[in-house]
Amino acid sequence: MGTRILTVEDDERIRTSVRLALEDEGWTVDEAATGEAAAELFTANPADVVLIDIMLPGIDGFELCRQIRGKSSVPIVMVTARSDTHDVVAGLEAGADDYMTKPFAPKELSARIRALLRRIRPTERDEHAVLEFGDLHIVPAEGRVTLRGEDVPVTKTEFKLLCVLAQDPSGVFSREVLLKKVWDYDYFGDGRLVDVHVRRLRMKIEIDPANPQHVVTVRGLGYRLQS
Repeated sequence: MGTRILTVEDDERIRTSVRLALEDEGWTVDEAATGEAAAELFTANPADVVLIDIMLPGIDGFELCRQIRGKSSVPIVMVTARSDTHDVVAGLEAGADDYMTKPFAPKELSARIRALLRRIRPTERDEHAVLEFGDLHIVPAEGRVTLRGEDVPVTKTEFKLLCVLAQDPSGVFSREVLLKKVWDYDYFGDGRLVDVHVRRLRMKIEIDPANPQHVVTVRGLGYRLQS
């Protein structure tokens, strides 16, 4: 089955141009002009990647993102007309994996989606490996994380972030390195992506997210994963 993209945009001209650009890549595209219609479409035909405009009639992009994230780990890109810090962080906190600011070039959009699709693939490690960090266990071949024996629901991006940190438990990963390894960015990307995803991970795997014991900050350098 081919790749399916769901694009949610109330401006018909933008929606059409996005659809044409994505279809040129050989992907199947579903379109929705409202959050309510998108929720129904996603339930009927789950997509491989979802693009959500923040400003939508009815339920807005943030709420739609939360609804989809509540039932799926599908990669989500929030689209905003502004690079306003509040909009970007709010979108990421709602569960998005990435964001794009209008206007954007079709090639940039396609490149972002290809990076997201690569992230879905299993991490290349021993299929029987279980990475143990105290009571936190990571199973790369299964895309599974457990904490004290209980499954922890994580998104594809959160899982990739954990796996990258687990590659070198004694090492410290800067935001720039994590943007390259997790988001597949070859340029200096937005460090907010890293910080918000780390914060989301801590809410799921730390007993006290304000005093993390697993994903810790090394001041001035970046993050590392410790037992």
